Amino acid sequence: MKNSIVFLLSSFFLFLLPFASSLNFSIPRFSVGDSRIAYQGDATPNGEIVVNNFAFTCRVGWATYAKRVAIWDSETGEASDFTTNFSFKIDINTANYGHGLAFFLGPAVFTVPPNSASGFLGLFNETNGHSSRFPLVHVEFDTFYNVEWDPYGIKSHVGINNNSLASSNFTSWNATLHSQDTCHAQVSYDAAQKNLSVSWRYEETTIPSESSSIYYIIDLVRVLPAEVTMGFSGATGSAMEGHRILSWDFYSSLDVKEKTKPNRRSVILGASLSSFLLLVSLVVVVPLCLKRKQRKAKAARRRENLTSINEEDLERGAGPRRFSYKDLAMATNNFLSERKCKISLGVASALLYLHEEWEQCIVHRDIKASNIMLDSSFNAKLGDFGLARLMDHEVGPQTTGLAGTFGYMAPEYISTGRASKESDVYSFGIVLVEIVTGKKSVSLRHGKIEPESSLVEKDGICTVEES
Repeated sequence: MKNSIVFLLSSFFLFLLPFASSLNFSIPRFSVGDSRIAYQGDATPNGEIVVNNFAFTCRVGWATYAKRVAIWDSETGEASDFTTNFSFKIDINTANYGHGLAFFLGPAVFTVPPNSASGFLGLFNETNGHSSRFPLVHVEFDTFYNVEWDPYGIKSHVGINNNSLASSNFTSWNATLHSQDTCHAQVSYDAAQKNLSVSWRYEETTIPSESSSIYYIIDLVRVLPAEVTMGFSGATGSAMEGHRILSWDFYSSLDVKEKTKPNRRSVILGASLSSFLLLVSLVVVVPLCLKRKQRKAKAARRRENLTSINEEDLERGAGPRRFSYKDLAMATNNFLSERKCKISLGVASALLYLHEEWEQCIVHRDIKASNIMLDSSFNAKLGDFGLARLMDHEVGPQTTGLAGTFGYMAPEYISTGRASKESDVYSFGIVLVEIVTGKKSVSLRHGKIEPESSLVEKDGICTVEES
């Protein structure tokens, strides 16, 4: 009987399994209501994408595909072949122009960095310098010579860049000759050869040398995450320049599993089986549910018995525990070292952004384990900014009044009351010691902190060395 039920249910759900399909799209024009494209900064749609308006200086515009794009399979490690075609115009009808347009592949959480106009092309800024702390690959049509990172002596160029403002491969490009001329560009990746190439041609320019191509050998599986943000970034500096995307298409060979709506065949099969399954449930499922309910009732009674332990047993540590170690281990999957490392790096990344990468320095003043939240993928989120203070990057520690949690506060902060980036880093260090040792920063007894119970003062250094 059970085998029959399993067979029937398996047959039904076969029709509901996800099917595999590669990502393909073609956008000949960009309308305001097209939800496939997301806009940031100055970028706006009006039939075409105005990434940067010619009338404004020191601006950034982004236009990206609204969904994450899979470029390799995280389970098999298989990389995708892909080809994207886009047409664009650059308006440089002035003697002084800059800075350029880029097609980029970045992490799924990538957004416009602050202060990223001019030569940073909307992808970098002064904080991260010539390279990004995020994995990033881009193709740039660079119209302005930046002596710090651009090819020596070349006014404008087309380049392929690997996580840097300095191009890994490039060729000179006469931007002045092509103002308002429609350019048709193609970016392709051959996964087997690990070959990333870009080619371009113009509608009005007939000079053969102005239609060209370059390539760069790069393993995108090693450089980029499995899913990326894909799109265009444009930036201007003190000079004026306009960037417009006229059309865009993308074709990928990687099969991506997608959930589908039940088709007609599955609906018919479900309707024909429903009455039979209802009858079977009365015979088999209902008794099983009753037994399960009885087991839950017994478990509830056992939990009630566990809560009846006396305070003396709890203080001695001799009484039973409400949760077994097995239950806790199953709930957390033992927090493998890789997951602990991922959580630690996530908090460190958040702290770096607060201290260095925002326009003002934010001192959190209360970094502790209970202020770190995890989402369903165990990505760390730093919360509770109730005690946070804004400071200028150039200003040193300031007297803010003592606030925070004992056991996490730096000794110099306790003695002087001056909060700083360094005192935040000390608190983060205590969290790391807790993660490594599995111990709390301080010990509590009757809701009060026990004397000489600090994790660092007591055994933090020894524990770390022993671990």
